Amino acid sequence: MENLHHDPVVPVLFALVVILLSAKIGGAVASYFNQPDVLGELTAGIILGNLTLLNYNNFSHIAHNHTIEILSGLGVIILLFEVGLESKIDEMLAVGVQSFLVAIAGVVTPFAIGYYASGIILPDLAEISKVFMGAILTATSVGITARVFKDLNYTKQKEARIVLGAAVIDDILGLIILAIVAGVAQTGSVEASNIAIISTKAIGFVVIALFLGKVFAKTTVKTFSLLKLPGMMLSTMLIFCFFGAYLADQVGLATIVGAFAIGLVLEDVHFEPFKDRSTPEDYIRPIAYFLVPIFFILTGMQVDLTVFANPSILVAALLLTSVAIVGKLICGWCFTSGTKINRAIIGFGMVPRGEVGLIFATVGKSIGVVDDRLYAITVIVVILTTLIPPPVLNFLIKSQPKEEYL
Repeated sequence: MENLHHDPVVPVLFALVVILLSAKIGGAVASYFNQPDVLGELTAGIILGNLTLLNYNNFSHIAHNHTIEILSGLGVIILLFEVGLESKIDEMLAVGVQSFLVAIAGVVTPFAIGYYASGIILPDLAEISKVFMGAILTATSVGITARVFKDLNYTKQKEARIVLGAAVIDDILGLIILAIVAGVAQTGSVEASNIAIISTKAIGFVVIALFLGKVFAKTTVKTFSLLKLPGMMLSTMLIFCFFGAYLADQVGLATIVGAFAIGLVLEDVHFEPFKDRSTPEDYIRPIAYFLVPIFFILTGMQVDLTVFANPSILVAALLLTSVAIVGKLICGWCFTSGTKINRAIIGFGMVPRGEVGLIFATVGKSIGVVDDRLYAITVIVVILTTLIPPPVLNFLIKSQPKEEYL
C-alpha cells in the first residue's frame, strides 16, 4: 500500500542517524589509533560517499540533502564560534604581527610556487589558468585545523593563536586575490576601485568586530539578562554568533570569520549579569557535539575517489599537492620567531585547503579558466591537503614536551 503520509522531516531523520552514527564510529576508530576524532569523521564520510562504487546507493542522497547542507554550514560556524570563545583578544593581538607575516607568506609563497609549478607540470596550461592555479593554492581552510587543535586541547597555545589569526587575515587576502584574478580573467583588466571597496569592507568588518564589538557585546548582554527567561544566556550567545556570521557574509567574507570574531569578543565576564556559574563554552558544547560532525562527515562524502583513476591527473595532482604543502610550510618556518614556537605546527596548520580551495576552483570553472582536468586536479589537492594535516599535527603536538603541550 502506497504511503500517503509524506513527512519531509523523515529523510532528514534517517540522514542524521547515519551521519551521527558514522561520526562516532569513525571517531572511536581514530581514537583507538591515537588520532584526532576529526580524521575518523572525514574517513567515515569518504566511505559513505563512495559506497556507490560497490553498487550500494542507499546513502548517496545524504550529501545532496539541502537541510543536511544547512546543518553542515551551521556546524562549521558553531565550531569557529566555539574556538573563538576559548581564545582571548589580548592573546590573539599578542601574536598579531606574526599572524600577519604568516598570512602574507602563506598567500605569496604558494601563489608564486603554484603559478610556476603548474606551468612546468602542465605545459599546455594557458597563462590565466596558471595564475588561477596559483590563486587556488593560496587558500586556507581553518575548519580542519581548528578542529584538530580543539580535539587535542591546543587552542590556547601560541602556535594555534598564530594559525587562527593568520587564517582570518588569509580570508581577507583570498577574497581580494579572487576578485583580482577573476576580474583579469573576465575582462583582461581589473578595476582598482572595486578592489579598494572589497578590501575596505573586509578589513573594516574585522576591526569593528574585534574592537567596537567588545563594547556593544557587554551592553547588549546586560540588557538581555534583564529578561530573566529560561535559556536566555544560550539564546544570547547564538544571536551574537549567527548575526556575526551573517554580517561577515554581507561584506563578502566567509561566515566562519564572523563567528570566530564574535566568539573572541564574548569573554566570560560579559555573561556575569546572568549569574550563572557555567561558562559560555559549557553552553555551546552540546550543540557543537551535534552539529560539528555533520560538517566533517559531509566534507568527506563530497570526496569522489574516482578522480584518482586517471594516472596523468593523479601524478599532476600529487606534484601540486607537494607544492601546496611546501608553500604553507615555508610560511611557518621562515616567518615566525621565538625559540619555543613549533614552526612545523604552524606550517601544517595552514595546509588544509578544504572548501575554500574548491570555491576558488568553482569560480574559475564558471568563467572558463579552469577546465575539467584542472578541476579534478584541484579536487585531489583539496582531498590530500585535508587528510594529511590531522595525523601530522597530532604527531607534532603530542611529541612536544608535556609541560609545553598541556
